[in-house]
Amino acid sequence: MSDVRPLVDAFFVCGSIRVRKDQDILLTGKTNEGIDYCINQEKELKVFLEDGEIPIDNNCTEATIRGFTTGRRNWMVIDTISGAQASAVIYSLVETAKANGLNIYRYFEYLLTELPKLKEFTTDEEETAAMEHLLPWSKDLPEICIKPGR
Repeated sequence: MSDVRPLVDAFFVCGSIRVRKDQDILLTGKTNEGIDYCINQEKELKVFLEDGEIPIDNNCTEATIRGFTTGRRNWMVIDTISGAQASAVIYSLVETAKANGLNIYRYFEYLLTELPKLKEFTTDEEETAAMEHLLPWSKDLPEICIKPGR
C-alpha cells in the first residue's frame, strides 16, 4: 500500500483544486460528476489504505454479479412474487454451487433426482437433517457434482 498512498493523495489534491478553481481545469459532464463524487467520498474511498484486508477494488464482487446483471432483461417476464422468489432461490443455489466448486449442471441433475425421494417432514429439524447431504458444501455429494481440480 505504500506505493499507492502517494498516488491516492495526489488524486484527491488535484480533485480538490479542481473543485475550488474550475477555471484551472475545464471538466464537464460525467467526468466532473465522478470527481465530485470521489471528493465527497474521500474518507470512504481511502479505507483500503488503512486496512490490508480491504481490497483496492471490487472486481470479485463485480464478476460475481455479472451474470445476474446481464440476465436481468431476460427476467422481465417474471411478473409475480412467487416467480421472483423462485428465481432468487435458483440463482442463490447456482452461485453457492459455483462458490463451492461444483459442476452446476451435474449438481442440479443430482438435486432433481434426490429431492423427490425425500419424505414429508413433521419438524424443521427433521427436514434440515434429511437435506444436509444435498447442500452445495456437503462432503457427501457424488464425485460427478464436483468440478475437477477442486
